[in-house]
Amino acid sequence: MTVDSRSEKTRPDRAAATRDRILDAAERLFAERGVLAVSNRQIGEAAGQGNNSVVGYHFGGRSELVLAILRRHAVAVEQLRTDLLTRVHPGSALHDWVGCLVRPLPAHLAELGDQSWHARFLAQASNEPTLRAVIRADAKASPSLRRAQEGMFRLLPAVPAEVRAERGEMSRLVVVHMCAEYERALQNGVAPPSRTWETAAARLVDAVVGLWLAPVTPAVLGPDAALRCRR
Repeated sequence: MTVDSRSEKTRPDRAAATRDRILDAAERLFAERGVLAVSNRQIGEAAGQGNNSVVGYHFGGRSELVLAILRRHAVAVEQLRTDLLTRVHPGSALHDWVGCLVRPLPAHLAELGDQSWHARFLAQASNEPTLRAVIRADAKASPSLRRAQEGMFRLLPAVPAEVRAERGEMSRLVVVHMCAEYERALQNGVAPPSRTWETAAARLVDAVVGLWLAPVTPAVLGPDAALRCRR
């Protein structure tokens, strides 16, 4: 009876450990090869699992596995952004509000250390049209992200909603892909000594502020409208 009871207690721990190994392996393989270029069998083998169906058993489909990886990091990123938001107020400059949007990812990657694969995983996932909706929906669920965007948008009342959406996506891609490049350079030992995640974050904030402050070109008139204007 004692042995059986102990076995029952350790079963959830073993399942959690298996899930962690699968997530570690999937994030690394997705980062290296692309999200759709890796099979569940390859993930299972990299995680040290002999059962070919273990990934599907624990996570279901590919979207669910990607979402599990995202949410594995989400708590830390959310806390970092929440902390930054305590330092801003309605009178803060655009640079400060953009910092609340940009800085949490580089700060989290710094905490993960030189062997992180997360930024490259995000970059690969962002390249897959079938997964973009999953990534966007997960981001929109972040209370701190919404607060930071609202604070920034209050300072940009002249930017149309359509342009906001476009520049929001541009900003996300710039941050994710530049973080992925720096993460790769760190792991390969080719990052300059003066380059840290803090300097990377500062330069990304500067770049994203410039993106948001860029002028908005008026929509080009179509041929019919242009003809009517000449009349």
